[in-house]
Amino acid sequence: MSSPLRITHAHGDRITVTDTSGGIDLLSYVYRPESAWEAPKPYLHPLRTPAGNVVTDYRPNDHRWHKGLQMTASHLSGQNLWGGNTYIHGQGYQALPERVGSMAHLGFDEVEAAGGSAVIAERLSWRHHDGTHWADEQRRIELHDVEYADEHGDGSTGTAGSWTLTWSSAITNRRTMPLHFGSPTTHGREAAGYTGLFWRGPRAFRGGQVLGPEGSGPELMGTSAPWLAYSGEHDGADGHATLIFQHAPENDHSGDGGAHPAHWFVRNEPFAAVAPSFAFYDELELAPGNTLARRYRVTVADGAWNRERIAKYLAEHPW
Repeated sequence: MSSPLRITHAHGDRITVTDTSGGIDLLSYVYRPESAWEAPKPYLHPLRTPAGNVVTDYRPNDHRWHKGLQMTASHLSGQNLWGGNTYIHGQGYQALPERVGSMAHLGFDEVEAAGGSAVIAERLSWRHHDGTHWADEQRRIELHDVEYADEHGDGSTGTAGSWTLTWSSAITNRRTMPLHFGSPTTHGREAAGYTGLFWRGPRAFRGGQVLGPEGSGPELMGTSAPWLAYSGEHDGADGHATLIFQHAPENDHSGDGGAHPAHWFVRNEPFAAVAPSFAFYDELELAPGNTLARRYRVTVADGAWNRERIAKYLAEHPW
């Protein structure tokens, strides 16, 4: 059973998408600029399950620049559009505010809800710390497939269900020289290939279950697979939630047509985090005027889904 959606736009601040059948705010897209040290950029927080449980964190005390679900660039031609300290090989993480850039909101091309789907289409400018314009981004966020489970086997439903978010970003290099996308791992730190779309889970999700098509747990760090799922148990409410992260098939190619497979960054200790990194082991080079296009999906579901249930859902909801 699908559900109609409603958009509320607090101009200059955020856009909230509400499931009108249950009155649950499924997501808020916050685009007002925040602290320069945290690499100002739009983000999604909170994300909620159809039952109303929050599955993102915001400014945790260990990493203040972790904000829900956001597009990041931890190492970009010497700049840090991730936030906080910058990793320098042999020196660790250093406070280098002159390297911390931003992704600035320019305007919306579409903000609309119709029936069971909603769309937010935005234009952004990626900027050096000094304000120099480095790249343009066309971003499109679509919320769809809001569904409720037949919990009782007789056609009646409860609040448990799922919904899916598709995130598309097209980043065009506006410099006269290449942009180099990297990560702490490309700069010498093992198992820290985070960059690109990044999710930070609630503190209660620490120690959660990580599943892939094959394998489970932290061993999936740095592996390449079409999807990865994370399940955690809530504080303050009974039960679990599962998030399924997918990267689109075309994400295996960089802007210049060369092979560049996505690899998973995932942790369940000391915190819950997932990123389908586009520069885990190797830097990605984007030539002047070229565009790096990426599509991702995140499914937010009530309950702890096993591999079989995840596979069934993905087969029923193909790209």
